[in-house]
Amino acid sequence: MSRFDDIYCGLLREITENGREVENRTGVNSIKIPSFHFHLDLGEEFPILTTKQVFIRQAVLEMLWFYQAQSNDVRWLQERNVHVWDEWEIDEKGYWNATQMIPDESGRLQKTEVHKYFGPEWAHTIGTAYGWIVRKFNLTGELIEKLRHNRGDRRMVMSLWQNDYLETAVLPSCVWSSEWDVTDGRLSAWVHQRSCDVPLGLPFNVTQYSVLLSMLAQTCGLLPGTLDWSIKDAHVYVNQLDGVREQLRRYDENGGGLPAPKLWLNPEVTDFFEFDSSAECRDVRLIDYKHMGKISFPIAQ
Repeated sequence: MSRFDDIYCGLLREITENGREVENRTGVNSIKIPSFHFHLDLGEEFPILTTKQVFIRQAVLEMLWFYQAQSNDVRWLQERNVHVWDEWEIDEKGYWNATQMIPDESGRLQKTEVHKYFGPEWAHTIGTAYGWIVRKFNLTGELIEKLRHNRGDRRMVMSLWQNDYLETAVLPSCVWSSEWDVTDGRLSAWVHQRSCDVPLGLPFNVTQYSVLLSMLAQTCGLLPGTLDWSIKDAHVYVNQLDGVREQLRRYDENGGGLPAPKLWLNPEVTDFFEFDSSAECRDVRLIDYKHMGKISFPIAQ
């Protein structure tokens, strides 16, 4: 049975049974715990949930948008029928509009219309976030160079959190840092997430970084190793609770998740930047992926 389902449903249960309900900028209260950590071995199992369907094509293409295309242009995703960033797209006039909870002078959160101006040159992007940071600091290229030629380096870090560019980002990176290590020919990573929408974000994020790790391992002559994941502020929004209860019901009635699938990467690809990033995402697929069906969760912007 899928070990990731065990970890994930355990986290859902911890949040719903022991978490604290708090206000936040979205206007939809969340139930949170302050921190969580888990450990996976990609040599033993590819971590993708089976208690609900996770869409591997969309997850991989979003990851390639960050680290391969190194883009902040939302149209790149939309052209591939991926719409996870539509709500954060800057409009043609250079504005990003949203309703958020903003602290007033007394520190109390008040519903406020946000009209943030970036300028028309930033139209259709998410500003200086994610892929923009990757490209500016050549994060992917520098990591690959070290994995190929300096595997003992203890400074293999990709940080998407750059203070100089936070104000010009629509949404500062949630999964903001990854540290990489090679031991005994196996590539491992430790990923840090500052804020985690557990029902919507975490299943995508873990699958994405597991695919990224596997792609880098293949193209740098290594084997997949371990993935450690640390979260600060793991939360469920109150309007997601029905879906969470349904997922936990599935887990309990089945006695756990279903068997984990296998990840297939095109073995002919030897350069990370050559993995297919078209809408078909031809170089990535899951073998024997069985799941218990889709669960829809609302987005809190």
